[in-house]
Amino acid sequence: MPWASCHVNLPMKNSAFSTPTRTSVTITDVAAAANVSKSTVSLVLQGSPLVARDTAQRVRQVAESLGYVYNRRAADLRRQVTNVVGIVINDLANPFFAELLVGMQRRLDEAGFVSLMSHTDERLDTQERVLNSMREHNAAGLILCPVFGTPESLLESIRASGMPLVLTVRPQKSRKFDFVGINHEQGTRAATNHLIECGHRRIAFMGRAGAGLVYDKRRRGYERAMQEHGRPIAADWLVDAPLSREGGREGIRHILAMQPRPSAVVCYNDVVAFGAMSELGEHGLLAGHDLAITGFDGVIAAAHSNPPLTTVDTRPGELGALAASALLERLADPGVPPIRRISLPTLVVRQSSGSA
Repeated sequence: MPWASCHVNLPMKNSAFSTPTRTSVTITDVAAAANVSKSTVSLVLQGSPLVARDTAQRVRQVAESLGYVYNRRAADLRRQVTNVVGIVINDLANPFFAELLVGMQRRLDEAGFVSLMSHTDERLDTQERVLNSMREHNAAGLILCPVFGTPESLLESIRASGMPLVLTVRPQKSRKFDFVGINHEQGTRAATNHLIECGHRRIAFMGRAGAGLVYDKRRRGYERAMQEHGRPIAADWLVDAPLSREGGREGIRHILAMQPRPSAVVCYNDVVAFGAMSELGEHGLLAGHDLAITGFDGVIAAAHSNPPLTTVDTRPGELGALAASALLERLADPGVPPIRRISLPTLVVRQSSGSA
């Protein structure tokens, strides 16, 4: 059957059915109406923390009243980067790093950035592959908690590419990289002093020997406290154990076999301490009663373990937010000198060390 011809009478431009012409509002219009510069408007729309709160609020109100729609995709193309920040974490099986990640994401979200997270599982090859991928996709910046043994040459190549990079938790020997971390030595020194004040003389330190600068600093804090109080350190009190719950269990089995055995243990982190307390229970023993135990990190679960764990509280969420703020500062001003921020941990005393 042949198609029938069809004629449609379209309404004229001035008819009652015509659509009003839509005028495009530009960033220049917003700047003029808000009495600020175009660059200030741009910073506000990108969520930069550098603009005063009152000014930022006025700019957003003006943009909304004018019907301005921020085209982030176009802005990204102009800048040749995205609004995505890469976060590379070494061990999400440890709740400390999960809480650290949450703090980073919240701060970046407040600034208008999207977080892209990757878990390296302490593998150098995975870390290198992930970092190269984020560079290829033009991430706005990177926050990295490096795996053990990360070569400085890899970090230098990222910095040389012009991509902002902030290291966190695990420092490098070189201070030319932006870094946000913890005073590890002060933390274990405080934990050891606490055990000494509770009357302990035979105090062990349990962690992964040779696990980089963090291990060195935490062990140094323990050794300094023991030396300052005139406490000798037997060689077998330095217990080499994997940084995991199973590592804590293995370490406690080793300690229980000592004669005479230590009466207290400073654990490298909370995860090791959780494993240690669990193994004590398998032997019919109780942390804080039969053996004093302290942790390090201050994860949320430490307050709810059995018994509640005495720990060095690093406030992981706040630490993550601090690392994200350092990256935002670097993005806002690439020329600032190397950023280095070290937070001071506090000892939280609970039942696992024998004191409420």
